Amino acid sequence: MRREAVTGEKFDQASVLKPINKTLKFVFVGKLVHPWYDVVDEGIVAAIADMKKLGINIEYKWDSPATADINEHVKKIEANISARPDGLAIACLDPATDTQVINDACDAGLHVITFDTDAPESKRVSYIGHDSFHSDGIMHADLLAKLIGYKGKVGILSGSLGAPNHVAWVKGFKEGISKYKDITIAFERPDNDDLQLALDLTESALQAHPDVKGIFCCNASNPIGAARAVKNAGKAGKIKLTGMALMPETMAFIKEGVIDATLEQRQWEEGYWGVMYLVALNSNHTIPDKHPIPATWITKETLMK
Repeated sequence: MRREAVTGEKFDQASVLKPINKTLKFVFVGKLVHPWYDVVDEGIVAAIADMKKLGINIEYKWDSPATADINEHVKKIEANISARPDGLAIACLDPATDTQVINDACDAGLHVITFDTDAPESKRVSYIGHDSFHSDGIMHADLLAKLIGYKGKVGILSGSLGAPNHVAWVKGFKEGISKYKDITIAFERPDNDDLQLALDLTESALQAHPDVKGIFCCNASNPIGAARAVKNAGKAGKIKLTGMALMPETMAFIKEGVIDATLEQRQWEEGYWGVMYLVALNSNHTIPDKHPIPATWITKETLMK
């Protein structure tokens, strides 16, 4: 069947795009000041360099609270609403609390995206980051169960109690470990994404539970803190450790055999695409509601390849 030619005036879709005739200013607000975001920053710098080649100039800054304090986190976001940047990227510390201030930013006409952790009920335009936290926890449970021979006591360093990814990782781990009737959870301690606190908590936990056989760590700090404590106790390789992210010290502990495995989230992509999407929004492009970024298992074997 022959299609009839369409006659009449054609709508030029490109006409809705806006030229960028100024230096764009973006702000990134992490959950806290943490070296995990250094890799995000590398992605930001790469994206800015790519945009510069196209004639688009970008200035950016980080404005994160010193610690995982939700009140300080909200204050940082509020201050940047008043500053009115051309783009605001937020790693949510507590979605229930962050949602209102994110909505305030959107209602003020700012381009707002989230990364690392989302506030899905907010008015943010897009989320960039890993989004299978619960299933990650289940996989960690299966791996740790295997590493300890499917029986014995394990512990959990649970990170920040309001951080949605930490909560989902722990929930998934508990669900997964419940399948193994000969495994019990000896302790669960929140470390607030603080390396020194994770070290201290692990040391006290090992004293209280000297027969613990494995520890699940759910952020970038606590695998390092736990590994230091385990190594200091002379139990490297005897107590199995799994965790999240791949910091330089984490990598060293994996090569040494103190940490058995981590899930690396490829956060470089979060920084890169965060910049790209904020530029797109300033040009009146559409962007996806969610940009999922997969995680990759890192073990001693994968590092040696």
